[in-house]
Amino acid sequence: MTEEFAHWLKDLVTDADWSRGPRDGVVLVEYADYQCPSCQAAFGTIEAVLDRIGSRVRFVVRHFPVVSIHPYAERAALAAEAAGRQGKFWEMHRRLFEARGALSDENLALYAQDLGLDVERFKQDMEDESLAAKVKKQKWQGLRSGVNGTPTLYIGELRYDGRVNETDLRTAIEAELSKDRS
Repeated sequence: MTEEFAHWLKDLVTDADWSRGPRDGVVLVEYADYQCPSCQAAFGTIEAVLDRIGSRVRFVVRHFPVVSIHPYAERAALAAEAAGRQGKFWEMHRRLFEARGALSDENLALYAQDLGLDVERFKQDMEDESLAAKVKKQKWQGLRSGVNGTPTLYIGELRYDGRVNETDLRTAIEAELSKDRS
């Protein structure tokens, strides 16, 4: 894709985003849907890439629940956000993908319990309108940036349209890392 037709990340990463890795690292943003089989498959790939070069990458997750075909995706996004309020966003993020679509409210409460969360607080937080607003805002941000399905990845500020396998993704990130960052 030539740059004039490229999709750019319109809303840059801020402290409001869930991120891990160095603040000055190359940014890898994933717009994800926890019920999406392709996102579930990409999860392992992204984790493998981060295991190899994650010390130089700031990984960011944004929600993009496609509720028209994934009816549990929005509740799962809320579960990740609610877990985040108790310091366990990344643990819940992993658990939701490992659940392979088992995302009913009952299952979400079990996952919260397994992670050692205060389950009553977790359930209350899942009903908090500010979390629902955050999920909706991130989906809107994704639409503005050209997201039309999941997973959608951005490396730096440019959408990555390559294959989501370990070799290709790592190569694309390493190419961004090799650019002059002065």
